[in-house]
Amino acid sequence: MFRIGITGQPGFVGTHLYNLLGTQSDVERVPCKDEYFTDEAALRHFVKRCDAIVHLAAMNRHPDPQVIYDTNLRLVRQLIAAMEAEQVTPHVLFSSSTQEERDNLYGASKRAGRQLLEAWAERSGAKFTGCVIPNVFGPYGRPNYNSVVATFCHKLTHGEQPEIQVDGSIKLIYVGELCREFLQIIRTGEAASPRPIPYGAERKVSELLATFERFRTQYFEQGILPELPTKFDVQLFNTFCGYIDHKNFFPFDLKLNTDARGSFVELVKLDHLGGQVSFSTTKPGITRGNHYHTRKIERFAVIKGKARIELRKVGSAEKLTFELDGGHPSFVDMPVWYTHNITNIGEDELYTVFWINEFYDPADPDTFFEEV
Repeated sequence: MFRIGITGQPGFVGTHLYNLLGTQSDVERVPCKDEYFTDEAALRHFVKRCDAIVHLAAMNRHPDPQVIYDTNLRLVRQLIAAMEAEQVTPHVLFSSSTQEERDNLYGASKRAGRQLLEAWAERSGAKFTGCVIPNVFGPYGRPNYNSVVATFCHKLTHGEQPEIQVDGSIKLIYVGELCREFLQIIRTGEAASPRPIPYGAERKVSELLATFERFRTQYFEQGILPELPTKFDVQLFNTFCGYIDHKNFFPFDLKLNTDARGSFVELVKLDHLGGQVSFSTTKPGITRGNHYHTRKIERFAVIKGKARIELRKVGSAEKLTFELDGGHPSFVDMPVWYTHNITNIGEDELYTVFWINEFYDPADPDTFFEEV
């Protein structure tokens, strides 16, 4: 059993990593709060409980770059002081950045922090991995803070038009892949510094914006699931969907065509995406689901009867509830990392059509059960 703690746990990468660790049978998560860095006793108690610590706590942006530098170095020194006070040597993974080599104080703070932890590991005999990470993207990041991807997605789903400041080429890694890389390093005990983290794809900023604008037009405005030919495209699409205001976007109305013969409804519009379509019948009062996906894209469409669909983001107590009626066809799509279920709330049998994409690795589990 690996006892793993994450400084910066409430942040973008920290939240994804904490959730991933919760799906692993050989991991015990050691909770960490940001307030521990203002409470020496709490920080010392935290480090004493950990076999491994992923140090993500850092400041990325501030009007005064010197504040960024001073804050990031202070956090590293506090972590080292707590470990030395408790005389513990957990395997520390440090989240550095490819900006280490750039002429800015953020990059300088990452380089200096990595070097401080290198020196601590050498004198204490501990394992240390100084991870040098490319640009991280994924759902639920902070716009205007975590990445240009987060900013583009938020603006495009909230009625704004992004502007390109510099059309450079950036190397990107999906947050889920980064988290699995951290886990692999801990399991193998790999110690190295610097330790480059491989990027998943490289794109120009203008290419990213064009992709997200296509998603907005096809999915957000027309209800069409866009073409997603590669794993990277699926990651971009799941990221984009993470910034939609799901509470107000769903349920998405479908066009009902009725004549003397009956009715016809087009349930899924696909732009070369493919996937699997299935249907179910559910008896009154029965609930299906209570699980979440980390990669798959899934759609529920009620075609007969009345249903209640509930969603809850993993790690959150907020519940989203939608009621669908087959007499007014509509659908709800399931965002990644949202536990979801569907309940027949009518008196008759419920008919539901499900569509799910096939772009996933069967060897890598994607579905995990948790109550809404």
